[in-house]
Amino acid sequence: MVEIRVTLSESALGDLQGIREWYEEQGVPEVGARLLLDLLEQIEPLSDHPDMGRIVPEFGQTFLRELIRPPFRIVYRIDRGRVRIVRVWRSERLLRLPPSDLSPSPED
Repeated sequence: MVEIRVTLSESALGDLQGIREWYEEQGVPEVGARLLLDLLEQIEPLSDHPDMGRIVPEFGQTFLRELIRPPFRIVYRIDRGRVRIVRVWRSERLLRLPPSDLSPSPED
C-alpha cells in the first residue's frame, strides 16, 4: 500500500492557531492543547485511507472531503499522492474555501 502525504494549508494552520488562541483567552489552554492533539489524531489515518471522509455536501466534489469531529469539520482535498487539509472549521459556521480548492487539480 502506498502511503499518501498529508499536509496542512495556510488556512488550516490559521484555523488551528485560532482554536488554540481562543482556548487560551478562555483561560483553559490545556483544553485547547488536548483538542488540537485530538484533531491531529483524526487527520493521521488519512495517509493510509484518504477516502475515509464523506464528500463535503455543500460542494459535491469527490476530491473535497471532510471528517467530522464535533464541534469541528476537518475539510481536506485529495490530489494525486497527497491529501491537503484546507480548513478546520466549526460545524455551525458556513464553510468558505479559496477558489483554488474547489476546482480539480490540473493533473487529474
